[in-house]
Amino acid sequence: MASISIVELKPGVKLSKEVYTPLGGMLFRKGTVLLPRELDILRAFMVQYVEVDTGEVESKRTAKPAVDKSSLSEQSLSDEAGANKYSTFHEEYDKLISFVKSAYQSALAAELPIYELRNQLEATIGQIKDYNPLTFAPRSMNKYDYIYHNSVLCALSSYLLAKWSGLQQKDWMQAAFAGLFHDIGNIKIDSAILYKPTSLSAAEIEEIRKHTAYGYQILKNVRAVNEGVRLAALQHHEKVDGSGYPLRLDGSKIHIYAKIVGITDIFHAMTLNRVYQKAQSPYLVLEQIHTEAFGKLDPTLVRIFIQKATAIHHGTMVRLSNGQVGEIVFTDSNHPTRPLVSVGGEIINLTQQRQLHIEEVLSSN
Repeated sequence: MASISIVELKPGVKLSKEVYTPLGGMLFRKGTVLLPRELDILRAFMVQYVEVDTGEVESKRTAKPAVDKSSLSEQSLSDEAGANKYSTFHEEYDKLISFVKSAYQSALAAELPIYELRNQLEATIGQIKDYNPLTFAPRSMNKYDYIYHNSVLCALSSYLLAKWSGLQQKDWMQAAFAGLFHDIGNIKIDSAILYKPTSLSAAEIEEIRKHTAYGYQILKNVRAVNEGVRLAALQHHEKVDGSGYPLRLDGSKIHIYAKIVGITDIFHAMTLNRVYQKAQSPYLVLEQIHTEAFGKLDPTLVRIFIQKATAIHHGTMVRLSNGQVGEIVFTDSNHPTRPLVSVGGEIINLTQQRQLHIEEVLSSN
C-alpha cells in the first residue's frame, strides 16, 4: 500500500483504502479501480493523495510534468480562472462569517457595525455567481458556529430568492439583511439551551421562541435596515395557515422578507451540521420544503426556490444514498429533485426508484 499523489497516477490503479469527501461522505470504496472518470472526480474534490496497491503503482506512475501556461488550451485557462473565482467567493464568505461572529458577540454591549457588515456582505454578493444553495458547502465549520453560517447562507439565499421572485432590485439587499439578522435574537438566549445536545423541555422551547421578539428589539434602532428586515426577525417562524409563532399570523400579514427567510432558514438549518442534528441531503430537504408549502410556506416562493436551486448543469456528479456515484443526465421540471442519473452506463430514474435519493453533489460543470 502506498500514498500516491493523483497527478502521478494513470488510470487503472486500484484503491487500497476508502476515499472520503470533505464532508465525510464516502467518495470511493476500497478496491475501486481508478479510471479517467474517477480521476476527474478526485480532482474536482481537490483530493491530493490516495492509498493504492503498491504492486500496481510502478507500472502506472508517471512524473508530473512542468506546467507551461503558454501551451494550455483556452478551456484549461478558463477552468483555472473559474477555480480562482470560486476560491475568491470562499474567501469573501469566510470574511463575512468572521464579521458576523464578531458583530453578534458584541451586539448586546454596543451597536451593530452595520456599515462594515454591509460592505462585506456586498463584497460576498459580488461573487454570488459562484454560489448555489444546493451545492455550496463551507470549507470548514465548527458545529458550534452553526448560527453564523446559517445567518450568512440565509443572507445569500434570500438575496437570490428575492431576485428570482421578481422583487425590485432595491429589495434584494434588504432581503439579504433579513437573512443575515433573522436569528440575531439568539444572542440573548442561554447558550446552555441554544447548544443543548438533547431534546428541549417545554419551558426551554418557549425560551428559544423568544429569539424572534429579541431580534426585533435589537434591530429596532438600526437605521440602515428597513422595517421589513426587523419584521423578518420577528416573523420568520410564522406560517401562512396561522400555525406559526410568535403571533400566529396568517399569510396576508407576514412580510415578504419573512416569507423568503422562512424558506431559506429551513433549508440551511436542515443541511448544516448542528450540535444535535447531522446535515441532511439537500435534495431530501427540498422535498420536505415542497411538502411544507401546502399550508405552511408560501407556495410560489417555494416553487421558485426549488426550480432555481436544482437548475444545475447536466453532467453534474452526485453520490446516491446507496453510495453509487453517477452524473445527472436529465432533470424533469415537474420533479426537479429527482433527476435521471447515469451510473456505470445504467440510467437510474429517481422518480421511479423512490427508495434512492441524491445524498451529495460532488462536482458541477
